[in-house]
Amino acid sequence: MSSEPAADVTTLLLQWNKGKPSALDDLMPLVYAELQRIARRCWRSENPGHTLEPTALVHEAFIRLVDNDRVNWRNRAQFFGVAAQVVRRILVDHARARHRAKRGGHAVRVTWSENLLAPGRPGPADLDLESLDRALKQLEQMDPQQSSIVELRFFGGLSVEETAEALKISSATVKRDWAVARAWLRREMSRE
Repeated sequence: MSSEPAADVTTLLLQWNKGKPSALDDLMPLVYAELQRIARRCWRSENPGHTLEPTALVHEAFIRLVDNDRVNWRNRAQFFGVAAQVVRRILVDHARARHRAKRGGHAVRVTWSENLLAPGRPGPADLDLESLDRALKQLEQMDPQQSSIVELRFFGGLSVEETAEALKISSATVKRDWAVARAWLRREMSRE
């Protein structure tokens, strides 16, 4: 994640929870660069004509996060975990809209993060966001924890330790479930 101290982000999130309006103004620059990095990583497209650029993705995600008054922010890891879910929803919604607009045209494709590649596998593989979303929904039915780990690590860019903190589980469990979930997703998506 970024070099900003987690304590500063956590402090500002807690102040924002308590209704301090200036906390959001102070929080935005601290999380903007990290959201931008997440968006760029998630949106590596082979499709030069796409209309949703990383900056637009960040803005949309930030608007949804700010408008979400149902979340009781606890810390930086939780914030970026929710941000990962929001980014995923935006990307999948955009892919579906483009797919519908083209009446069966190609789904939006992005490149797998190095974190999701099989060890020793040469080069990135194309990823169909709609296919990933379907597979993640299946995984969530079978193992909600593994699904959450994939969402936090892939879409949120959280480290093993930050994911463990957000889910209140051990780092060893995150590593084990991350490996199992990656293998399962590769298998399921290769079937499509």
